[in-house]
Amino acid sequence: MTPSYFTAFRNISLSRTEQGVLTLRLHTDGGPVTFTGELHTDLPRALYEIGEDRDNKVLILTGTGAEFMTQIDGPSLGDITRPAQWDRTIAEGRRVLQRLVDLEMPIIAAVNGPAAVHSEYALLADVVIAADTTVFSDFPHLTFGIVPGDGIQVVWEEVLGLNRSRYLTLTQGSFTAEEAERWGAVAEVLPPAAVLPRAEEIAASLAARPQLLTRYLAVTLRQRISRRLAEGLQVGMALEGLTAADLAYQA
Repeated sequence: MTPSYFTAFRNISLSRTEQGVLTLRLHTDGGPVTFTGELHTDLPRALYEIGEDRDNKVLILTGTGAEFMTQIDGPSLGDITRPAQWDRTIAEGRRVLQRLVDLEMPIIAAVNGPAAVHSEYALLADVVIAADTTVFSDFPHLTFGIVPGDGIQVVWEEVLGLNRSRYLTLTQGSFTAEEAERWGAVAEVLPPAAVLPRAEEIAASLAARPQLLTRYLAVTLRQRISRRLAEGLQVGMALEGLTAADLAYQA
């Protein structure tokens, strides 16, 4: 039987092969996803269910259409200048990344196009396969006037390097899939149509291994990034919330 959580989230499509490869596809009404308050709430809940289900052996994370995620509905996230709202934002934001990094299964990101919103979700994966049309960036934070403290600062630093990450964050810069591959943040760059099949191929080979092996490979390989997120998310999101609160006092 299909688990009930597979159909519990409006913007999250879940499907699983008989071998245990679970594909999580982000979407909005079947098309490219717009990041909303609803998705912000639903994603940590979905990741909890995924992690508790032992029939899931490998996770593929992908988007819909020609982009991974480029749109965000700011107002749907609530009034982020209010402490009570930001308290909820912190709780959900921490759980998304902490639950993702602590999933006891290999994660493969099939980055099907530009990732301007929450690119850290994809770059946190153990294996990142990106379309040659992909450009990574962080559109929302500096555009909204808030500090990027919800984990992207940790993930970018880990996968891109300290100075490059600081430069790109301060200048609101972007980088292509080819650049990310040269820098070691992306494993393979392929034409868009080949990205998901290649991710599925790798996932199937991983799922064929003993499950305890793949579970504890994931745990072993993510110890450092898990610790760094645990340390960086609390402080980073507190500082992000402080800059969000200041928005109410700006002319």
